[in-house]
Amino acid sequence: MKIEIYPDIETISRKAADMFLQISEKYIAGKGRFAVALSGGNTPKIFYELLGSEPYSRKIDWRHIHFFWADERCVPPEHADSNYRLAFDAFLSKVPLPEENIHRIKGEKEPLRGAEEYECDLSRFFGASVLPVFDLIMLGIGEDGHTASLFPGSKILNKENHLVDFVDNKAKNHSRITLTLRVLTHAENIMLLVSGENKALIVQKIIEEKDNSLPASRLIKGKGNLLFLLDEDAGKLLSR
Repeated sequence: MKIEIYPDIETISRKAADMFLQISEKYIAGKGRFAVALSGGNTPKIFYELLGSEPYSRKIDWRHIHFFWADERCVPPEHADSNYRLAFDAFLSKVPLPEENIHRIKGEKEPLRGAEEYECDLSRFFGASVLPVFDLIMLGIGEDGHTASLFPGSKILNKENHLVDFVDNKAKNHSRITLTLRVLTHAENIMLLVSGENKALIVQKIIEEKDNSLPASRLIKGKGNLLFLLDEDAGKLLSR
């Protein structure tokens, strides 16, 4: 686990874009492709917009990058709350990315069906007999300690038999489809972008207390590299 703190969200977004470029070059050179899972929310918007603008839009080898999603709300792709739409509007529509390299979660389908189809998509890409290992997963953290669409107390947190599951979350706007912890903790690299004073307490509980009741804390025991990119407000309660 590595923690880096920068003055503001603009700075952490540029740091994330620089690292995205570097990591993509490493994996494309080493294995011919780069498999990434994206997330939604407000925090990654500036990062996404940077990817869609110079110099990143020119320097990144889009032909060999495959984009997946860590989670999605159960809405059509054109819906304002769609994680896919956030990325599409910010950068996917602005770069020379082959259409077949976009592997979105079909949130417009019934949640169980959408989760099953996405799990099949992962198996086709990574291989049916192996656990998907993403080269990079971009995540955030909610004020309650959730990450992707894995919420505290959810029954799917301890499931080991699925790569993808759905969360009946209609009381909080939309149901969701999400990668499970089993997949998240096997990624080779995870970047967590966290911004704002309202995240400071939960960041402290995750990083210093390692509160296992918080889904984001469970990423710390993952197999790959875990990087927290925090702005000063989000990291203000850390003791060191």
